[in-house]
Amino acid sequence: MKLPVRTFLLALALLPALSLGAARAVPALPPQSPVQGAAAHDLWQPLERGPGQASLLRVPPRCHAEACALVVVSHPRAQSPERLRDSAGVAVLTGRLLESGFAVMLSGDGGPTTWGSPAALETAARDHAEATRHFFWNGHTYALGLSMGGLLALRSALPGSPYNVEGVALIDGWVSLDAAWRASADRRAEIRAAYGLTTPPLPGLDPLRALEGRPPLPLFVVSSPDDRLVPQAGNADQVFLHAEVGLSARVHVSGPHLGGNRFTPELARRLAGFFGAIEARTPPQYGF
Repeated sequence: MKLPVRTFLLALALLPALSLGAARAVPALPPQSPVQGAAAHDLWQPLERGPGQASLLRVPPRCHAEACALVVVSHPRAQSPERLRDSAGVAVLTGRLLESGFAVMLSGDGGPTTWGSPAALETAARDHAEATRHFFWNGHTYALGLSMGGLLALRSALPGSPYNVEGVALIDGWVSLDAAWRASADRRAEIRAAYGLTTPPLPGLDPLRALEGRPPLPLFVVSSPDDRLVPQAGNADQVFLHAEVGLSARVHVSGPHLGGNRFTPELARRLAGFFGAIEARTPPQYGF
């Protein structure tokens, strides 16, 4: 049986009362107050800093005695684990996951604008390996991608990923690198830097294209036809064509990008239920 390297008890209280901002070119979260920020720091443990931003880990107390799975959360463009930690909207989702017995890692993704690059995945893999040493891990990992984070969440579930991901949830998520590249000059500049490109990305770099090389994947996909930042037709609609029948869920919402109806208790319940259903059908593997 795997024993944790360090024992730390983490409270299950929800995060400070902040909300995700309205749709804009860069999805923004409002700043936290000093009191709220200090409280949040007590609930999340920073992982060892490497390239980019430090990831944050929170573990339900029971996961030091009972085997638990890990959910890796990838952030929107120009955001960070700290901004997710301090968002009341995101806390509705992570709070339900914690209550349902999942450890949660808010991934640094290698930086604020890495656009799901292979280098970002390697950084997330390093943090994943460290995170799973802090609790009794059952060997199962799931991914949740928000906006730009959808690219990294999806890439982590592809063949050749440095860690195995058994199900992916996407909330207004980019999944087509080609579509992101064509969306604006700013995104093209960021993708060039993140991928080390001097030309447009080849099809083999696109996670959506690479899905064609793997079996259907358990997917939980949330999107809105009103989203003008991440078009539903080229992202959510396309990725769900590769969803595993039976376990997957397509959640249609209304309103602009990363609106408040993506962060309700009901959606959080369905998200935790999606990961729970995969857990129920999969025997523990126990990571060491």
